[in-house]
Amino acid sequence: MKRAVVTGPAGFVGANLVRRLVGDGHDVHLLVHPDSDLWRLEGLAEHTTLHEVDLEDVDAVSRTMGRVRADWVFHAAAYGAYPYQTDLRRMIATNLVGTVNLVETALAAGVESFVHTGTSSEYGVKDHGPSEDELPEPNSHYAVTKASATLYCRHMARAHGAGIRVLRLYSVYGPWEEPTRLIPRLAVQGLGGTWPPMANPATARDYTYTEDVVDAYVAAATVEGQEPGAVYNIGTGVQTSLQQVTDLVGRQLAVATEPAWGTMADRIWDAEVWVADPSAARAGLGWSARHDVATGVASFLTWLREHPALLRRYERVNG
Repeated sequence: MKRAVVTGPAGFVGANLVRRLVGDGHDVHLLVHPDSDLWRLEGLAEHTTLHEVDLEDVDAVSRTMGRVRADWVFHAAAYGAYPYQTDLRRMIATNLVGTVNLVETALAAGVESFVHTGTSSEYGVKDHGPSEDELPEPNSHYAVTKASATLYCRHMARAHGAGIRVLRLYSVYGPWEEPTRLIPRLAVQGLGGTWPPMANPATARDYTYTEDVVDAYVAAATVEGQEPGAVYNIGTGVQTSLQQVTDLVGRQLAVATEPAWGTMADRIWDAEVWVADPSAARAGLGWSARHDVATGVASFLTWLREHPALLRRYERVNG
């Protein structure tokens, strides 16, 4: 058993990671922002210890890390990944200042493994699956702050010979995902026989199922022989277009209507090539995705059907 700290546990990825760690029998401590909505942590209160901490407050972070004395830290807290999260100063405070505070206090507390959550957005738009040593070319404020945090983590890992690793996540989906994201919207609307507004059908993503992503976090914390500051792309290595994923959901739910392509404006981060090169994760962690997009979507639809109260929540949000 290890004592693990998870930041951002009220978020989509963090909540799935917490459930995995609890299921594996670890002593799990949750660092939540005082304003967090805890709906994703339903049923976990008896199995975890919750600490209200603003990561921007270095004294509060230091006190908490000193009390917990964690073996592992999984840093999944972030701001700016959703279109409605536009406050640049909060991005800097959460994604960069919060990371600096957490890394410094984790090193002072003698943490064994620190796994930082990066993003594929750090690369910017590429015409191929970039490797981890390619120059980051972020094309948004969010991506700039995340790339800066990755550089800081690598610097501190090398300077201190510390067990800090970075996972650059591609398009994660699955249980507990934000209801307004693509696959939950397709699922909820598809269950009703309709489609939401659609952007360019050629828009592509490397959709990576949450169970596989959680496997990568655990591997990053436990696999021996990693270089300090190692960075890994966490994706399937296969991209899927918006049209392909919509067709897939439509077949699984037997939706008869046709999507209305182009009724939603493209976003600045939309691209027709967005795919991971996961070869470093295979070599360094022994990790590869176990779910293709068809099996992952099927698993997500099963989860929705098995949790009617959550399905209703998703339906309300997608109205």
